[in-house]
Amino acid sequence: MPGNNNDIIITDRIDAVPVSPNDEYLAHLLCIDGSCRYRYNGSEFELRHADLSIIRRRELIEDVRLSPDFRCRIIYARSSFIELCTPQSNYGIKGSMALFLNPLMHLTPEQYEVCLRDYDLLESRVNDTNHLFWRETVINAMQSAILDFFDFHARLYGDSEISTQQTSIMTRFIEMLDSGTFREHREVSYYADKLCVTPKYLSEVSKKVSGYAANYWINRYTSLDIARLLRDKTLTFVQISDMLHFSSPAYFSRYVQRTLGLNPTQYRE
Repeated sequence: MPGNNNDIIITDRIDAVPVSPNDEYLAHLLCIDGSCRYRYNGSEFELRHADLSIIRRRELIEDVRLSPDFRCRIIYARSSFIELCTPQSNYGIKGSMALFLNPLMHLTPEQYEVCLRDYDLLESRVNDTNHLFWRETVINAMQSAILDFFDFHARLYGDSEISTQQTSIMTRFIEMLDSGTFREHREVSYYADKLCVTPKYLSEVSKKVSGYAANYWINRYTSLDIARLLRDKTLTFVQISDMLHFSSPAYFSRYVQRTLGLNPTQYRE
C-alpha cells in the first residue's frame, strides 16, 4: 500500500496523481526495471534501470510510452512541501534550472542503492502516523532525500560557486516566469527593474546559475506556452496572440516561426 497524506504520495503507479494546474505535485521517479520514454519540455528522454527523473512541471510531459516490464517507485510531493523541505543550499536553484532542461539522472549502482534507501525511509516515515512527531520525521526524511538528489546531480553535472544574492535574484526571476508574467512582459529590462538590478547583471546571473542568459528563459517559457495553446484547436491564432499580448497576429506568427521553427498553421498540423 502506498503511503500518502495531503503533501506527499509514494507509489509504484505512474498515473497515481493526475496533473492539475491548481494542485501541483513534483514527481521523483526511480526506474526499477524496463523503460519509460517520454517527451518533456520539447525533448525526448528514456528512463532505464537505475535512472532517476525529477519533473517539476508535469504539464510539460507528453507521449509517455512504457515497456511491458516497466516498474518504478515514485515520490509525488506538493511544490509547497518541497519548498518547506529543501535545505538551505544555493545549489537548489541551479539544480532546479538544470532539471527543467534535463530531468534525467543516470545513477551509479552505489547511488541507486542510496536512492532506494531514501525511498524506503520516506515511505516508512509517511506510514508511521502514530509517531508523536510524525510530520517532523517526514520532513526530515524528505530533506535527506533532497540532499542526496543534490549530490547525485552535482556529481553528474558539476558544482559551482553561486552566491546567496545570485540565488535570490534567480529564484525571484523564475518565480515571475512561473506565475505567467511572460504572457505580458518579454523584455529582460522589465524583470531587471522588478528585481532592482540592471538587465546586464540579470543576464550575467542567469548565465552563471543556469548556463543561459535571461532572455533564453523568457523565450523558453513563452514558446512552451504557445506550443500548448496551439495544440488546443478550439483557440484561434488571433485569440492566442491576444492571450499573450502580442502587438499583432503577424508579429505573433513571426515569433512562432522563429522560436518553434514552424508557423502557427504548420505547427498545428
